[in-house]
Amino acid sequence: HGAAEPEETGTEALSRRTPAPAWLPTAKGEEGDFCLRSSDCAAGLCCARHFWSKICKPVLREGQVCTRHRRKGAHGLEIFQRCQCAEGLACRLQREHSGPADASRLHTCQR
Repeated sequence: HGAAEPEETGTEALSRRTPAPAWLPTAKGEEGDFCLRSSDCAAGLCCARHFWSKICKPVLREGQVCTRHRRKGAHGLEIFQRCQCAEGLACRLQREHSGPADASRLHTCQR
């Protein structure tokens, strides 16, 4: 009879509803905080994948390297996502070409 007791207790614990996980931020997340969507993060930050979780990262400023996706949905395949460029900036091929033509296909946030 004693062996059945832990089993019942385990079933009770599983059926109980629990509040949101403790790691979910109650206020807007700061840089490096876990998030589910960009609205979970403070102003100037977005929610982006970092390994297999998502954290608040800074929105990109002018001159910073950005990611331009050729295929729709490719953003979801990245392990280290970057935020989009800040408002008023676009992710474009870097203008300066110093070196072999294919040496740098770098995109940066530009006006």
